[in-house]
Amino acid sequence: MKITYREVNGYLIPNLKLPPEEANVRLGKWGMMYKSHLEKHRSALFNSLLIKGKLYQHCAEVERQANEMYDILIEQMKESEIVTEELKEQNQLEWVQKMGNIQQRAKEIVSDNLIYT
Repeated sequence: MKITYREVNGYLIPNLKLPPEEANVRLGKWGMMYKSHLEKHRSALFNSLLIKGKLYQHCAEVERQANEMYDILIEQMKESEIVTEELKEQNQLEWVQKMGNIQQRAKEIVSDNLIYT
């Protein structure tokens, strides 16, 4: 493996590139939140995944799980609290309030259980 370097303020810094499978991964909201949490609070895991070239794949998997969990929670809460399309037609303001509340609770649950663990 041939490594090239660049000089910055008298220090040689390696020119590192992401593996092709890492370079094509795009992270959304949950993945970026998780990556930031790892970097700030779980630096050993962050550095290990980064060195192995698996950081973005790992964050993308957590994002996939978070999106799935969020969607399931929204549907379950809507069903249990009887937030339907009929309510939306009859009383839009109440529907918007209930949906906002449901979405916020789902975000907190996903964050607590997947992102900030």
